[in-house]
Amino acid sequence: MLGLLGFYDELDTPSGQPNGSIRDALRSVGEPDEADLVAYLDAGHVLIDVMEAGHDVITGSTHRHSLGCSSLVTDGTWLWRQDFPHYLETHHVSLPQTFLEHVRSLNYRMPPDAHHHRRAVRSALRRDHAPGRLGLGRPVAIDGDHART
Repeated sequence: MLGLLGFYDELDTPSGQPNGSIRDALRSVGEPDEADLVAYLDAGHVLIDVMEAGHDVITGSTHRHSLGCSSLVTDGTWLWRQDFPHYLETHHVSLPQTFLEHVRSLNYRMPPDAHHHRRAVRSALRRDHAPGRLGLGRPVAIDGDHART
């Protein structure tokens, strides 16, 4: 099953997103290797590119991932919104232990992208998670390299 990161209630309506409320995930201090974790997330492969602009749901300000914020990014094992690294580096949101172990076991190096790899992720996304529940607001086509909402 594809692991999900950063699909919080505040990022889409209706509530009931897979990762619950972002307010429950906020921490005052991040992981000791948070900069490496952010770099890993930033290096992810775009699965679905969404053209939109957003803002930080905690502060209301724009940030470096405001453009295309709900685009979906993957490493083949985990799936996250493009703006998730912002919430990690700024608000130190908590991360699942299995994700931490996964990234650390890879020495923070993003696996290479391959066409068959993206196809497997798309299949897992269709099978395990309804795209409309992942902060996109409505279902999207996920058959091509890029989809539109």
